Amino acid sequence: MPEGDTLFALAAQLRPVLAGKTLSRTDFRVPRLATADLSGWRVDEVRSVGKHLLVEVSDGDRRAVIRSHLGMDGSWRVFEPGRRWTKPGHTARAVLRVDGAEVVGFALRELHVDRVGPGRPDPLAHLGPDLLGADWDPARALAHMADAVARDPSVTVSRVLLDQRVMAGVGNIYRNEICFLLGVHPTTPMRVVDAEEAVSLARRLLWHNRLRPVRTTTGLPGRADLWVYGRADRPCRRCGTPIRRVPDEDRDRIAFYCPSCQPPDR
Repeated sequence: MPEGDTLFALAAQLRPVLAGKTLSRTDFRVPRLATADLSGWRVDEVRSVGKHLLVEVSDGDRRAVIRSHLGMDGSWRVFEPGRRWTKPGHTARAVLRVDGAEVVGFALRELHVDRVGPGRPDPLAHLGPDLLGADWDPARALAHMADAVARDPSVTVSRVLLDQRVMAGVGNIYRNEICFLLGVHPTTPMRVVDAEEAVSLARRLLWHNRLRPVRTTTGLPGRADLWVYGRADRPCRRCGTPIRRVPDEDRDRIAFYCPSCQPPDR
């Protein structure tokens, strides 16, 4: 599942392919970008912010950002020019061609071309501090957590961890793993959770996994990569109790927890 570490690794993969090169062809296959053409523009940087991939381009004094969000099924893949794509063509949403490579975005949940310049709004200004950003600021994340609790004292730790306005990069996998490591049930009110430890765990886990081929949160040997996520009915790696799964508050995600290590009434 694409979370902040996935996008960080993707940017690292695409940077040497695109950065410093001139776009010889662009093809944006979404209706509102059908006439957009950045051919001849230079790729200045490829980076991630939270769960967003940014390809920064310029043409003289003009600057723009090709911004995408993978969602659940999206991906960016690199091909040699003329090579057959490994994903169905009808799922392609963006094609960026440079000397020696064709970079294709498939099944992207969001795709935007944002013009950059004085007076233009930052479409990502609503995000909290990027957990993997060079300007990561835990104090800002803690302040945003405190604001979320002040607005709604009943807000759960799950909802706060997934709120990209608090800090950017945590998705469902890390939400579940952080709750386990905190020893709290996913529905525990955030006001009784150690906010500093939650922020510290989020940063450490994503940073540790930012360039790993296989994500791990346990530090255990072998294939014991995760504590609870995706392990419903299997024994807890810590106590042996079967892991349970419950629908999340917004019903589009699943929460996993150990009833013994994370009792609801703790």
